[in-house]
Amino acid sequence: MSTIDIQSLTKMYYSIGELSKMLNVNASLLRFWEKEFNLKVSKRNKKGNRLYTVKEIEKISHIYTLVKVNGYTLEGAKKALKSKVKEPVKTDEKTLVIAKLKDIKKRLIQLKS
Repeated sequence: MSTIDIQSLTKMYYSIGELSKMLNVNASLLRFWEKEFNLKVSKRNKKGNRLYTVKEIEKISHIYTLVKVNGYTLEGAKKALKSKVKEPVKTDEKTLVIAKLKDIKKRLIQLKS
């Protein structure tokens, strides 16, 4: 499961194909979430293809985390989004913090001996 690092996004707009690759999901799932969660895509190109802003990608990434990573149902994810409660620390962040703490512990043990 992949999540998007919002700070690493450099373009103003991303296509549905680019977003689906970032999240490793089908474009049809993104269109489905757009309907289910009443997301409005603010920009489309001349062909009518969706162009997502960073803010919209952030919302979709949040939905992805709730549904795919944390295992929420669609109804549960809708309630969580409405409640505006901050989500718990992401699994990847927890793993990173644990790895850093283990490294610090190792260095302290080396200094002690």
